[in-house]
Amino acid sequence: MAGAVHSTPASAAPSGVRGAAHPRAHPHLTVRPVAGAVLVVSPGRGTPVERTELIAATVADLLRVQARRADETRAAEQRLHRAVLRLLRDGHHRAAFDVLGGTDATHATVYRLTGTTARTAHQALWRALRPGVERTRVLVCAEDTELTVLALHDAPGDPHPAHGVVTRIAEQYRLTGGAAPPVALDLVPAAWAEAGRAHPAPAGGRLAAATGLGEHDLLRIVPAGRLAVWSAAVLQPLDRERRRILAAWLRTGSAQAAAPAVGLSEGTVRARLREIGPLLAADLGHPTIAAQLLLAVRASAAPAPASALRPVAAPALPAALLGAEEARDWAAALLAPLDTRLRIALRLWLGHRGRTAPAAAELGVHRTTLGNWLAECGDLLDLDPASVTVRAQLHLAAETVAGPDDVPSALPRRGGRTYRAPQQ
Repeated sequence: MAGAVHSTPASAAPSGVRGAAHPRAHPHLTVRPVAGAVLVVSPGRGTPVERTELIAATVADLLRVQARRADETRAAEQRLHRAVLRLLRDGHHRAAFDVLGGTDATHATVYRLTGTTARTAHQALWRALRPGVERTRVLVCAEDTELTVLALHDAPGDPHPAHGVVTRIAEQYRLTGGAAPPVALDLVPAAWAEAGRAHPAPAGGRLAAATGLGEHDLLRIVPAGRLAVWSAAVLQPLDRERRRILAAWLRTGSAQAAAPAVGLSEGTVRARLREIGPLLAADLGHPTIAAQLLLAVRASAAPAPASALRPVAAPALPAALLGAEEARDWAAALLAPLDTRLRIALRLWLGHRGRTAPAAAELGVHRTTLGNWLAECGDLLDLDPASVTVRAQLHLAAETVAGPDDVPSALPRRGGRTYRAPQQ
């Protein structure tokens, strides 16, 4: 499940994996299941069969002894993982690292999988990753029907090595799950909430990204260097603490949810946000500004001059990120599955920061009707509109391609259906 755990020489790993997967196709190899893993021994030229058997038997016995010792300490290790995860989830990352004995990790990726086989999958994942307690890089926990994996990174770069294993476990055990992108350790509570909202609607066996946009995600579309320069310019007026509060608020979607993530009261978070708005010379309550800021805090910041939050009247996507034609191509491709009715409804709902009642009133439709349309949008786009990060980029896309006819009064009437007159 985890691929090659160890090989001598290192170049022998691919051959060992092939031998373990298809032993009958490689009769010259000695293949033995040992303690939840597979031992593959390839004899050298002229090596007697008896010698190969002796080496394989000896190594297998040593591995069994090692596995037995690991089993004896596994329960204690799993309790430790649960305790550390709870500390990180509650925003106490310094205390969590004290429990672990120190670590040089600075970021983490959160995976949350659910399903009736979560307990069985937990044991399989533990055997595959063998996280242990020394220099712990992965936390693996199971509670009720949820399996949680928290992978620790030195930097938010390439996917953690555990990603492939978690994906395969989800497929094998038919678990439905969400994965939040790497975040700084003090934002693990926000990532925890993101991963929990990223559960895909179809049947299990699928791991969904919290952003949910795949190849349409702006973090993939915009060149990394350009994005980093723009992000640093946007957030330059804020110190580390204010950036942390802003990021938690944007990622969770509310001051109430952000408060426990940053270890402050809800009132204090609101007061800090009132300070942040003037520092950025931006209206945090405006959905386009909020969407741009969420994109900025998700990007890796780098020192840069000049600032660049755009006035509301300017294009939704700053020119520092994408040119006008590139931006329209991106937005059109993302929203292509939607017809005029759904595009208007989605744009208005996003403009109301995901609040259904005022959006339905302005459209002149019942809230249930709007809810059905939004569910239709989610199905056609294969996205989860409940995700804050998904909503932010959908809003930027909708504003980018919006024309003068994308307003409630232009909502198509079809099949004799009538709508209430939109509220003025």
